[in-house]
Amino acid sequence: MAGAGGGGCPAGGNDLQWCFSQVKGAVDEDVAEADVISTVEFSHSGDLLATGDKGGRVVIFQREQENKSRPHSRGEYNVYSTFQSHEPEFDYLKSLEIEEKINKIRWLPQQGAARFLLSTNDKTIKLWKISERDKRAEGYNLKDEDGRLRDPLRITALRVPILKPMDLMVEASPRRVFANAHTYHINSISVNSDHETYLSADDLRINLWHLEITDRSFNIVDIKPANMEELTEVITAAEFHPHQCNVLVYSSSKGTIRLCDMRSSALCDRHSKFFEEPEDPSSRSFFSEIISSVSDVKFSHSGRYMMTRDYLSVKVWDLNMESRPVETHQVHEYLRSKLCSLYENDCIFDKFECCWNGSDRQHLARCWGRLSFPPCGAAGRGDIHAHAGAVRTAE
Repeated sequence: MAGAGGGGCPAGGNDLQWCFSQVKGAVDEDVAEADVISTVEFSHSGDLLATGDKGGRVVIFQREQENKSRPHSRGEYNVYSTFQSHEPEFDYLKSLEIEEKINKIRWLPQQGAARFLLSTNDKTIKLWKISERDKRAEGYNLKDEDGRLRDPLRITALRVPILKPMDLMVEASPRRVFANAHTYHINSISVNSDHETYLSADDLRINLWHLEITDRSFNIVDIKPANMEELTEVITAAEFHPHQCNVLVYSSSKGTIRLCDMRSSALCDRHSKFFEEPEDPSSRSFFSEIISSVSDVKFSHSGRYMMTRDYLSVKVWDLNMESRPVETHQVHEYLRSKLCSLYENDCIFDKFECCWNGSDRQHLARCWGRLSFPPCGAAGRGDIHAHAGAVRTAE
Protein backbone atom coordinates (compact mmCIF):
# COMPACT_ATOMS: atom_id res chain seq x y z
CA MET A 1 0.00 0.00 0.00
CA ALA A 2 1.27 3.42 -0.86
CA GLY A 3 -0.26 6.63 0.46
CA ALA A 4 0.19 10.00 -1.19
CA GLY A 5 0.21 12.96 1.13
CA GLY A 6 1.33 16.51 1.58
CA GLY A 7 3.29 16.13 4.82
CA GLY A 8 6.65 17.78 4.29
CA CYS A 9 5.91 18.44 0.62
CA PRO A 10 6.23 22.13 -0.27
CA ALA A 11 3.40 23.72 -2.19
CA GLY A 12 3.49 27.24 -3.47
CA GLY A 13 0.34 29.19 -4.22
CA ASN A 14 -2.29 27.01 -5.83
CA ASP A 15 0.20 24.43 -7.12
CA LEU A 16 0.12 20.94 -5.64
CA GLN A 17 3.19 18.79 -5.30
CA TRP A 18 2.94 15.07 -4.69
CA CYS A 19 5.25 12.75 -2.83
CA PHE A 20 5.11 9.38 -1.11
CA SER A 21 4.41 9.78 2.58
CA GLN A 22 4.16 6.08 3.37
CA VAL A 23 4.72 2.72 1.72
CA LYS A 24 3.51 -0.54 3.24
CA GLY A 25 4.37 -4.02 2.07
CA ALA A 26 7.46 -5.37 0.36
CA VAL A 27 8.10 -4.53 -3.28
CA ASP A 28 7.96 -8.00 -4.75
CA GLU A 29 7.24 -8.86 -8.36
CA ASP A 30 6.04 -12.35 -7.40
CA VAL A 31 2.76 -11.30 -5.78
CA ALA A 32 0.05 -13.87 -5.10
CA GLU A 33 -3.20 -13.21 -6.94
CA ALA A 34 -5.16 -13.33 -3.68
CA ASP A 35 -3.10 -10.43 -2.28
CA VAL A 36 -3.95 -8.01 -5.07
CA ILE A 37 -6.05 -5.12 -3.72
CA SER A 38 -9.41 -4.86 -5.48
CA THR A 39 -11.06 -1.94 -3.66
CA VAL A 40 -10.32 0.75 -1.07
CA GLU A 41 -12.51 3.07 0.96
CA PHE A 42 -11.80 5.72 3.58
CA SER A 43 -14.09 6.27 6.54
CA HIS A 44 -15.94 9.58 6.67
CA SER A 45 -13.37 11.08 9.04
CA GLY A 46 -10.42 9.76 7.06
CA ASP A 47 -8.94 8.09 10.14
CA LEU A 48 -9.58 4.57 8.86
CA LEU A 49 -8.77 3.09 5.47
CA ALA A 50 -10.36 -0.23 4.51
CA THR A 51 -8.88 -2.30 1.69
CA GLY A 52 -10.36 -5.41 0.13
CA ASP A 53 -8.41 -7.92 -1.92
CA LYS A 54 -9.04 -10.75 -4.36
CA GLY A 55 -8.66 -13.28 -1.54
CA GLY A 56 -11.80 -11.98 0.20
CA ARG A 57 -9.90 -10.29 3.05
CA VAL A 58 -10.51 -6.83 4.47
CA VAL A 59 -7.55 -5.01 6.01
CA ILE A 60 -8.27 -1.81 7.95
CA PHE A 61 -5.54 0.76 8.52
CA GLN A 62 -5.77 3.45 11.19
CA ARG A 63 -4.10 6.84 11.03
CA GLU A 64 -1.90 7.59 14.02
CA GLN A 65 -2.09 10.87 15.89
CA GLU A 66 -0.33 13.81 14.25
CA ASN A 67 3.19 14.60 15.35
CA LYS A 68 3.19 17.72 17.52
CA SER A 69 6.63 18.68 16.25
CA ARG A 70 5.22 18.64 12.68
CA PRO A 71 1.71 20.05 13.02
CA HIS A 72 1.05 20.13 9.27
CA SER A 73 2.08 16.54 8.63
CA ARG A 74 -0.30 13.64 8.40
CA GLY A 75 0.00 10.70 10.78
CA GLU A 76 1.02 7.37 9.27
CA TYR A 77 -1.47 4.55 8.72
CA ASN A 78 -0.86 1.28 10.53
CA VAL A 79 -2.75 -2.01 10.50
CA TYR A 80 -5.81 -1.77 12.72
CA SER A 81 -7.73 -4.97 11.94
CA THR A 82 -7.71 -7.84 9.44
CA PHE A 83 -10.53 -10.29 8.84
CA GLN A 84 -11.85 -12.67 6.21
CA SER A 85 -14.97 -11.11 4.75
CA HIS A 86 -15.93 -13.55 1.97
CA GLU A 87 -15.13 -17.14 1.08
CA PRO A 88 -15.30 -18.80 -2.35
CA GLU A 89 -18.69 -20.36 -3.05
CA PHE A 90 -20.29 -22.50 -5.70
CA ASP A 91 -23.81 -22.12 -7.05
CA TYR A 92 -24.85 -25.70 -7.79
CA LEU A 93 -28.10 -24.70 -9.50
CA LYS A 94 -26.26 -22.61 -12.08
CA SER A 95 -22.93 -24.47 -11.98
CA LEU A 96 -21.31 -21.13 -11.24
CA GLU A 97 -18.26 -20.46 -9.11
CA ILE A 98 -18.55 -17.29 -7.01
CA GLU A 99 -15.23 -15.63 -6.33
CA GLU A 100 -14.35 -14.29 -2.91
CA LYS A 101 -12.91 -11.07 -4.37
CA ILE A 102 -14.17 -7.92 -2.64
CA ASN A 103 -15.77 -5.62 -5.23
CA LYS A 104 -16.76 -2.68 -3.02
CA ILE A 105 -16.51 -1.44 0.56
CA ARG A 106 -18.65 1.32 2.01
CA TRP A 107 -18.46 2.78 5.53
CA LEU A 108 -21.61 3.71 7.41
CA PRO A 109 -21.59 7.02 9.31
CA GLN A 110 -20.30 6.46 12.84
CA GLN A 111 -23.00 6.92 15.47
CA GLY A 112 -21.37 5.31 18.50
CA ALA A 113 -18.15 3.76 19.68
CA ALA A 114 -18.33 0.95 17.13
CA ARG A 115 -17.96 1.38 13.38
CA PHE A 116 -19.84 -0.42 10.62
CA LEU A 117 -18.99 -1.16 7.00
CA LEU A 118 -20.55 -2.99 4.06
CA SER A 119 -18.47 -5.28 1.88
CA THR A 120 -19.57 -7.22 -1.17
CA ASN A 121 -18.32 -9.75 -3.66
CA ASP A 122 -20.20 -10.61 -6.86
CA LYS A 123 -23.31 -11.91 -5.10
CA THR A 124 -23.36 -11.38 -1.32
CA ILE A 125 -23.24 -8.19 0.76
CA LYS A 126 -22.19 -8.30 4.42
CA LEU A 127 -22.52 -5.77 7.21
CA TRP A 128 -19.57 -5.84 9.61
CA LYS A 129 -19.23 -4.31 13.06
CA ILE A 130 -15.74 -3.12 14.01
CA SER A 131 -15.41 -2.63 17.76
CA GLU A 132 -12.65 -2.17 20.33
CA ARG A 133 -12.25 -3.92 23.67
CA ASP A 134 -9.66 -2.86 26.25
CA LYS A 135 -11.26 -4.29 29.43
CA ARG A 136 -12.26 -7.77 30.49
CA ALA A 137 -14.59 -8.98 33.20
CA GLU A 138 -13.19 -11.08 36.05
CA GLY A 139 -14.85 -12.70 39.03
CA TYR A 140 -17.64 -14.72 37.40
CA ASN A 141 -19.87 -16.84 39.63
CA LEU A 142 -20.44 -19.82 37.33
CA LYS A 143 -16.95 -20.27 35.88
CA ASP A 144 -13.34 -20.10 36.97
CA GLU A 145 -10.80 -17.54 35.75
CA ASP A 146 -9.60 -20.00 33.08
CA GLY A 147 -13.13 -20.31 31.69
CA ARG A 148 -14.08 -23.74 33.04
CA LEU A 149 -17.58 -24.10 34.48
CA ARG A 150 -17.80 -24.44 38.28
CA ASP A 151 -19.88 -26.99 40.11
CA PRO A 152 -23.07 -25.14 41.18
CA LEU A 153 -23.19 -27.18 44.40
CA ARG A 154 -19.85 -25.70 45.48
CA ILE A 155 -20.94 -22.08 44.99
CA THR A 156 -21.65 -20.75 48.48
CA ALA A 157 -21.52 -17.00 47.88
CA LEU A 158 -22.22 -14.50 45.13
CA ARG A 159 -19.60 -12.08 43.87
CA VAL A 160 -19.81 -9.08 41.59
CA PRO A 161 -17.60 -9.30 38.45
CA ILE A 162 -15.19 -6.41 37.97
CA LEU A 163 -13.64 -4.93 34.83
CA LYS A 164 -9.86 -4.96 34.49
CA PRO A 165 -7.70 -3.33 31.80
CA MET A 166 -6.32 -5.51 29.00
CA ASP A 167 -4.43 -5.03 25.74
CA LEU A 168 -6.53 -3.37 23.06
CA MET A 169 -8.38 -5.92 20.95
CA VAL A 170 -10.21 -5.02 17.73
CA GLU A 171 -13.04 -7.36 16.84
CA ALA A 172 -14.80 -7.65 13.48
CA SER A 173 -18.13 -9.46 13.69
CA PRO A 174 -20.70 -10.04 10.93
CA ARG A 175 -24.03 -8.44 11.78
CA ARG A 176 -26.07 -8.97 8.59
CA VAL A 177 -25.76 -11.01 5.39
CA PHE A 178 -27.69 -9.78 2.37
CA ALA A 179 -27.77 -12.50 -0.28
CA ASN A 180 -29.76 -14.08 -3.12
CA ALA A 181 -30.96 -10.81 -4.65
CA HIS A 182 -28.69 -10.41 -7.69
CA THR A 183 -28.54 -12.58 -10.78
CA TYR A 184 -25.58 -10.68 -12.18
CA HIS A 185 -22.38 -9.42 -10.61
CA ILE A 186 -22.70 -6.58 -8.09
CA ASN A 187 -20.72 -3.53 -9.22
CA SER A 188 -21.90 -0.85 -6.77
CA ILE A 189 -23.21 -0.32 -3.25
CA SER A 190 -24.14 3.08 -1.83
CA VAL A 191 -25.41 4.02 1.63
CA ASN A 192 -28.36 6.39 1.69
CA SER A 193 -28.34 9.69 3.56
CA ASP A 194 -31.17 8.43 5.77
CA HIS A 195 -28.65 5.97 7.31
CA GLU A 196 -31.29 3.24 7.16
CA THR A 197 -31.18 2.02 3.58
CA TYR A 198 -28.64 1.36 0.86
CA LEU A 199 -28.64 0.30 -2.77
CA SER A 200 -26.83 -2.45 -4.61
CA ALA A 201 -26.48 -2.53 -8.38
CA ASP A 202 -25.55 -5.18 -10.91
CA ASP A 203 -25.45 -5.06 -14.71
CA LEU A 204 -29.23 -4.88 -15.16
CA ARG A 205 -30.89 -4.11 -11.82
CA ILE A 206 -30.65 -1.85 -8.78
CA ASN A 207 -32.07 -3.07 -5.46
CA LEU A 208 -32.96 -1.07 -2.37
CA TRP A 209 -32.21 -2.67 1.01
CA HIS A 210 -33.03 -1.82 4.60
CA LEU A 211 -30.05 -2.34 6.88
CA GLU A 212 -32.19 -4.29 9.36
CA ILE A 213 -33.87 -6.60 6.81
CA THR A 214 -31.85 -9.30 5.09
CA ASP A 215 -34.44 -11.59 3.52
CA ARG A 216 -35.91 -9.15 0.99
CA SER A 217 -35.08 -6.08 -1.05
CA PHE A 218 -37.01 -3.83 -3.40
CA ASN A 219 -36.12 -3.66 -7.07
CA ILE A 220 -36.14 0.04 -8.01
CA VAL A 221 -34.43 -0.09 -11.44
CA ASP A 222 -34.72 -2.90 -13.97
CA ILE A 223 -33.38 -2.45 -17.52
CA LYS A 224 -33.45 -6.12 -18.48
CA PRO A 225 -35.27 -6.47 -21.83
CA ALA A 226 -37.83 -9.20 -22.46
CA ASN A 227 -35.48 -10.60 -25.10
CA MET A 228 -31.82 -10.56 -24.06
CA GLU A 229 -30.83 -10.28 -27.72
CA GLU A 230 -32.22 -6.74 -27.58
CA LEU A 231 -29.86 -5.74 -24.76
CA THR A 232 -27.95 -2.61 -25.76
CA GLU A 233 -26.51 -1.29 -22.48
CA VAL A 234 -25.73 -2.31 -18.92
CA ILE A 235 -25.52 -0.49 -15.60
CA THR A 236 -21.93 0.34 -14.68
CA ALA A 237 -22.24 2.35 -11.43
CA ALA A 238 -24.89 3.75 -9.08
CA GLU A 239 -24.91 6.16 -6.15
CA PHE A 240 -27.32 7.89 -3.79
CA HIS A 241 -27.47 11.67 -3.51
CA PRO A 242 -25.52 12.82 -0.41
CA HIS A 243 -28.45 14.81 1.05
CA GLN A 244 -31.69 13.85 -0.71
CA CYS A 245 -32.58 10.30 0.29
CA ASN A 246 -35.02 9.93 -2.61
CA VAL A 247 -32.54 10.76 -5.39
CA LEU A 248 -30.04 8.42 -7.03
CA VAL A 249 -28.07 8.26 -10.25
CA TYR A 250 -26.79 5.37 -12.32
CA SER A 251 -24.49 5.31 -15.33
CA SER A 252 -24.47 3.00 -18.32
CA SER A 253 -22.09 1.47 -20.81
CA LYS A 254 -23.42 3.90 -23.42
CA GLY A 255 -21.97 6.87 -21.58
CA THR A 256 -25.32 8.10 -20.27
CA ILE A 257 -26.30 9.02 -16.71
CA ARG A 258 -29.84 8.83 -15.41
CA LEU A 259 -31.07 10.61 -12.31
CA CYS A 260 -34.07 8.96 -10.65
CA ASP A 261 -36.49 10.17 -8.00
CA MET A 262 -37.99 7.37 -5.92
CA ARG A 263 -40.95 9.58 -5.02
CA SER A 264 -42.26 9.40 -8.59
CA SER A 265 -42.92 5.65 -8.59
CA ALA A 266 -41.90 2.44 -6.86
CA LEU A 267 -40.03 1.31 -9.99
CA CYS A 268 -37.77 4.02 -11.35
CA ASP A 269 -38.16 2.87 -14.93
CA ARG A 270 -38.58 6.51 -16.00
CA HIS A 271 -35.71 8.79 -15.12
CA SER A 272 -36.19 12.37 -13.95
CA LYS A 273 -33.10 13.68 -15.72
CA PHE A 274 -30.92 12.31 -18.49
CA PHE A 275 -27.30 13.43 -18.88
CA GLU A 276 -25.52 12.78 -22.15
CA GLU A 277 -22.93 14.71 -24.10
CA PRO A 278 -23.57 14.90 -27.86
CA GLU A 279 -21.01 12.92 -29.82
CA ASP A 280 -18.88 14.65 -32.42
CA PRO A 281 -19.52 12.72 -35.69
CA SER A 282 -16.08 13.62 -37.02
CA SER A 283 -14.33 11.85 -34.13
CA ARG A 284 -16.42 8.67 -34.18
CA SER A 285 -14.49 5.42 -34.57
CA PHE A 286 -14.78 1.70 -33.95
CA PHE A 287 -13.79 2.28 -30.30
CA SER A 288 -16.17 5.17 -29.59
CA GLU A 289 -18.79 3.10 -27.81
CA ILE A 290 -16.22 1.26 -25.70
CA ILE A 291 -14.33 4.30 -24.46
CA SER A 292 -17.53 6.27 -23.81
CA SER A 293 -18.71 3.75 -21.20
CA VAL A 294 -18.90 5.40 -17.77
CA SER A 295 -17.00 3.36 -15.19
CA ASP A 296 -17.67 5.52 -12.13
CA VAL A 297 -20.01 8.29 -10.98
CA LYS A 298 -19.71 10.39 -7.81
CA PHE A 299 -21.82 13.20 -6.36
CA SER A 300 -20.02 16.20 -4.95
CA HIS A 301 -20.36 16.66 -1.19
CA SER A 302 -22.64 19.64 -1.78
CA GLY A 303 -24.91 17.56 -4.01
CA ARG A 304 -24.94 20.25 -6.74
CA TYR A 305 -22.55 18.49 -9.12
CA MET A 306 -21.60 14.99 -10.10
CA MET A 307 -18.47 13.60 -11.68
CA THR A 308 -18.23 10.77 -14.19
CA ARG A 309 -15.23 8.79 -15.37
CA ASP A 310 -14.93 7.19 -18.78
CA TYR A 311 -11.88 5.62 -20.37
CA LEU A 312 -10.15 8.82 -21.49
CA SER A 313 -11.65 11.64 -19.47
CA VAL A 314 -13.31 12.96 -16.32
CA LYS A 315 -16.46 15.08 -16.70
CA VAL A 316 -18.17 17.33 -14.18
CA TRP A 317 -21.92 17.82 -14.56
CA ASP A 318 -24.23 20.41 -13.08
CA LEU A 319 -27.44 18.67 -12.01
CA ASN A 320 -29.37 21.59 -13.45
CA MET A 321 -27.89 21.20 -16.94
CA GLU A 322 -28.39 17.89 -18.73
CA SER A 323 -27.14 18.76 -22.22
CA ARG A 324 -23.40 18.76 -21.64
CA PRO A 325 -20.84 18.73 -18.80
CA VAL A 326 -19.60 22.00 -17.35
CA GLU A 327 -16.02 20.70 -17.33
CA THR A 328 -14.15 17.98 -19.19
CA HIS A 329 -10.62 16.92 -18.27
CA GLN A 330 -8.64 14.62 -20.57
CA VAL A 331 -6.60 12.30 -18.35
CA HIS A 332 -5.83 9.51 -20.82
CA GLU A 333 -5.65 11.45 -24.07
CA TYR A 334 -2.21 10.01 -24.80
CA LEU A 335 -3.88 6.59 -25.17
CA ARG A 336 -6.14 7.65 -28.05
CA SER A 337 -3.51 6.70 -30.62
CA LYS A 338 -3.00 3.30 -28.94
CA LEU A 339 -6.61 2.12 -28.78
CA CYS A 340 -6.06 -0.63 -31.34
CA SER A 341 -3.28 -2.23 -29.26
CA LEU A 342 -5.30 -1.78 -26.07
CA TYR A 343 -8.25 -3.53 -27.70
CA GLU A 344 -6.12 -6.50 -28.73
CA ASN A 345 -4.86 -7.12 -25.19
CA ASP A 346 -8.25 -6.29 -23.54
CA CYS A 347 -6.82 -3.35 -21.60
CA ILE A 348 -9.39 -1.11 -23.24
CA PHE A 349 -11.99 -2.72 -20.97
CA ASP A 350 -10.22 -1.67 -17.75
CA LYS A 351 -12.30 0.35 -15.30
CA PHE A 352 -11.10 3.53 -13.61
CA GLU A 353 -12.45 5.43 -10.62
CA CYS A 354 -12.74 9.05 -9.56
CA CYS A 355 -13.50 11.02 -6.39
CA TRP A 356 -13.90 14.52 -5.00
CA ASN A 357 -11.71 16.13 -2.39
CA GLY A 358 -13.24 17.24 0.90
CA SER A 359 -14.05 20.78 -0.26
CA ASP A 360 -15.35 19.85 -3.77
CA ARG A 361 -12.74 22.20 -5.24
CA GLN A 362 -10.64 19.45 -6.79
CA HIS A 363 -11.10 15.89 -7.88
CA LEU A 364 -8.89 12.89 -8.41
CA ALA A 365 -8.91 10.36 -11.24
CA ARG A 366 -7.20 7.03 -11.21
CA CYS A 367 -4.97 6.39 -14.23
CA TRP A 368 -2.50 3.79 -15.39
CA GLY A 369 0.60 4.08 -13.24
CA ARG A 370 -0.10 7.65 -12.16
CA LEU A 371 -2.56 10.02 -10.55
CA SER A 372 -4.26 12.76 -12.50
CA PHE A 373 -5.42 15.71 -10.43
CA PRO A 374 -7.34 18.34 -12.45
CA PRO A 375 -8.67 21.35 -10.49
CA CYS A 376 -12.36 22.18 -10.40
CA GLY A 377 -12.85 25.90 -10.93
CA ALA A 378 -10.74 27.86 -8.47
CA ALA A 379 -7.94 25.54 -7.39
CA GLY A 380 -7.02 25.24 -3.74
CA ARG A 381 -5.06 22.85 -1.61
CA GLY A 382 -8.11 21.26 0.02
CA ASP A 383 -8.20 18.00 1.93
CA ILE A 384 -6.90 15.71 -0.78
CA HIS A 385 -4.79 13.26 1.14
CA ALA A 386 -7.40 10.64 1.94
CA HIS A 387 -8.66 10.36 -1.61
CA ALA A 388 -5.15 10.39 -3.02
CA GLY A 389 -4.16 7.51 -0.78
CA ALA A 390 -7.22 5.57 -1.84
CA VAL A 391 -6.39 5.79 -5.51
CA ARG A 392 -2.72 5.02 -4.96
CA THR A 393 -3.61 1.94 -2.95
CA ALA A 394 -5.89 0.64 -5.68
CA GLU A 395 -3.21 0.70 -8.33
